[in-house]
Amino acid sequence: MEFAGIKAIVTGGASGIGAATVKLLQERGADVAVLDLNPDQAPAGVKAFHCDVSSDASVRRAVEEAAEQLGGIDVVVNNAGVGAQGTIEANDDDEWHRVFDVNVLGMVRVSRAALPHLRRSSHAAIVNTCSVAATAGLPQRALYSATKGAVLSLTLAMAADHLQEGIRVNCVNPGTADTPWIGRLLASAPDPAAERAALEARQPHGRLVSPEEVAGAVVYLASPLSGSTTGVDLAVDGGMQALRLRPRSAAS
Repeated sequence: MEFAGIKAIVTGGASGIGAATVKLLQERGADVAVLDLNPDQAPAGVKAFHCDVSSDASVRRAVEEAAEQLGGIDVVVNNAGVGAQGTIEANDDDEWHRVFDVNVLGMVRVSRAALPHLRRSSHAAIVNTCSVAATAGLPQRALYSATKGAVLSLTLAMAADHLQEGIRVNCVNPGTADTPWIGRLLASAPDPAAERAALEARQPHGRLVSPEEVAGAVVYLASPLSGSTTGVDLAVDGGMQALRLRPRSAAS
C-alpha cells in the first residue's frame, strides 16, 4: 500500500491502459480521479471529471475540480491519446495538427495545470504514456510515431526542468497493446484474425501486451518507492525494441 495518502489523476482513465492503471493505483492505496471525455465509463469507486485535453479551459477546469475533490495532486498520469494510421501521405494537415494537439499538447496542458499542486507534494511524479513507436520504425504509423517521439523528448526535458522542484517525470513505452483502439483496427481489417496474428508475431514474446502489464510499469514509475527514477522511458513491449531473436524452427 505504498500509495496510501497519495492523490493521483489519470487522463484517459475510463478505458484501456488508463482504466487498468486506475484500478492498480486504487489497489495500492491511492485516491484516484479520472479525467476523460467519457467520465461515466470510469472504473467504479473513483472520482471522474469530463476533460477534453485538446482544450486548455477544459483541462484547467478538470484539474482544479479533481484537486479540490482529492485534496491535492501528487501523481499525474498523462495517458489520454488518439491513434493514427498511414504514411506521411495518408493524413492531411488538419489531422496532423489534431493528433499532435491531443497526444503532445494534451500532456503539456495537463502537466502545466497540475504543476502548482505537484510543487506542494513531497511525492510528486508525472508518468507519460509513450510508445515503442517512438524508438522503432513501424510501418503505416508516421503521424502516430511522430507524436510519440515528441512525447519521449518532452518527458526528458520535463524531467530536467522539474527535478530540482522535487517532481519526477518518466514515460512508459508499450508495444502493441490489447486496447480498444487496436480492437477497432482489427475489426476494420479485411482479415482480422490474420492481422492480429501479424501484430502478435511482431513482438518477440508472441502476443499483444496487456493493459495490466503497462499499468504495472506506470505504477512503478509513479510510486514513492521509486524516488531515484526520473528521465526514464520504460519499455513494456515483450522485447520488441531491444531483442533480435532467431526465427522459431518447426521443431520448436
